[in-house]
Amino acid sequence: MALLILGIVIFFGIHLVRSFAPGVRKAVIERKGVGTWHAIHGISAVVGLALIAFGFDQARSTTGILYTPPVFLTHIALTLMLIACICLAAAFLPAGKIRVATKHPAILAIKIWAFAHLLANGETSSVLLFGAFLAWGVVLRISMKKRWRAGEISYPTVASYRYDVGAILLGAVLFVAIVWKLHELVIGVAPIAIG
Repeated sequence: MALLILGIVIFFGIHLVRSFAPGVRKAVIERKGVGTWHAIHGISAVVGLALIAFGFDQARSTTGILYTPPVFLTHIALTLMLIACICLAAAFLPAGKIRVATKHPAILAIKIWAFAHLLANGETSSVLLFGAFLAWGVVLRISMKKRWRAGEISYPTVASYRYDVGAILLGAVLFVAIVWKLHELVIGVAPIAIG
């Protein structure tokens, strides 16, 4: 569990510098250049993510159960995951109505993904991991809203429904791939029993 916690601290710590300590980021960029900041950020994120993956895999077999979700929550979680996949796809396409309405579809996808997994998993390690991602998504969204109000960022206002169709199709393909094999290959657990 210690490695999982360390990974969470490193990964979210570097991702929240801009929200909680923007002066640190600014000082590094002024002294060493933006490339150095990107290197620090990238290396820290990769190290944190690796520790999260290894620590979570290790912790799954040793931590207890906080709650046992009823079976119907699995169905709700799967439905939410389809929505998360569509939001994620919308984040990488030109602005459609989904992207304009959500402003940050990738952040929304992370929050939905984390919430869905909290519904379906009651192990201590899962609650810690997905709870941390959900909290990070909420903090990140609040931070982005403040940056928008300060004029630091802008959102697209022109949108086309054809990009929404693309997001829905790509999101559905991603969802099917995850449910069919990808989740089991990467995580070692099938989200639903097929066959």
